Amino acid sequence: MNAVFKALSHPARRQIVSMLQQRPMASGEIAAAFDMAWPSVTAHLATLKEADLVETEREGNSVRYRLNISAVEEAIGFLLAITQKARAVRKGREVPSRPSLRSKHA
Repeated sequence: MNAVFKALSHPARRQIVSMLQQRPMASGEIAAAFDMAWPSVTAHLATLKEADLVETEREGNSVRYRLNISAVEEAIGFLLAITQKARAVRKGREVPSRPSLRSKHA
C-alpha cells in the first residue's frame, strides 16, 4: 500500500488517475494532456502500474490504461479505518473547547 500513496503523491499522477476515472485511455491520449517529455509521462504511467493503480492492455501499437479499482478501494479502506479510529478516540474523551474569537460587542 505504500506504493499506492507514493504514486499518488505526484500531481501529474493524480491527474492521470482522474482522467482514467472517466474511461480507459491510450498512452498517447494521456501524454497529450501534459506539457512534458514522453519519457516523463511513461515514467509516471510505470509508477502507477507498479503501484497497481492502473492496468494495461495492448491494442496494436498502442497501450491502453484503465484504473484498477481494487487498489483504490484498498487505499480508501485504509483511510476510512484511520478516520473511524480517530473519531472513536475523540468520542471517548472530552476535547477542550476553544475560547471564542468574537468580540462580545460585535
